[in-house]
This record gives sequence, structure tokens and C-alpha cells, in this order.
Amino acid sequence: MTSEPSTTTAAPHPTAFKVRKQSRVMEVSFDDGSEFSLPFELLRVYSPSAEVRGHAPGQEVLQLGKRNVEVVQLEPVGNYGIKPVFSDGHESGIYTWDYLYQLGRDQAAMWEEYLQKLVAAGHTRESGRDVAGIAASSGRHCGG
Repeated sequence: MTSEPSTTTAAPHPTAFKVRKQSRVMEVSFDDGSEFSLPFELLRVYSPSAEVRGHAPGQEVLQLGKRNVEVVQLEPVGNYGIKPVFSDGHESGIYTWDYLYQLGRDQAAMWEEYLQKLVAAGHTRESGRDVAGIAASSGRHCGG
């Protein structure tokens, strides 16, 4: 039996971060050539913190009203991640390089899943409040 070196399974490492406050995105470049533009809202609603994810499956907390959230600070966490500080006071999520890469790679599917959860709970991105009447009167459908 042979064991493979751990470097073959390691996710790419970031080579650059740019926080774009006006467009509310964090641009991340990785050493494999991948580049992702991660909206602050996506980062916030998919925070890896226990406050958002819970402590076990099924304990996740749907994040509401985060459309205009901003990243006000980025703090390094060792050699393996960053801790964004958000304008709503949230600062407990540690985003590992692997998780940042996953957010970039799977962004479209994760975004769609979040939007479907909002709709199912009777909320919208704008206010985070129950605006089922507004959505119905606009004639627009989100999700399926």
C-alpha cells in the first residue's frame, strides 16, 4: 500500500485578495490560476461560523437582510485562512483557503440554494422581512 503526499490533495492557495467596497465583492486569486469574485453577501450568508452553521446538521440559521453588508476588515488567521469583519458586527467566521476556493467554485449553486431558502421562508434579499405580498404582486418568481 502506498500513501500519496498530502500536497496532491491540497486545495490551491490564494495569491491575492482585493476588497472592492463599491461593488461589494472580494476578489481572490489562487496559485492554480483560478480567480473568483465573491460578493460580500454570499460570504456573509455562508459564514463558516457556528452562529450561521449551527453545531450540527439541521441547526443552520438562515441569514436575512444581508444584501448591503460590507467587509470592513480582513484579518489573517495563521497560514490557513482569513477572518472577515462584516459591517453588521459578524466576525466569528474563519474562512480557510479550501472554503474560499469552494465558495468561488460552487458560487452559482450556493447562491441559488440561498435564494430558494429565502423564498421558501417567505423572505427576500432586500429587507429580510416577510414580503410575500410584494413578490406576488410583482409577478416575478424566484427559484422553481
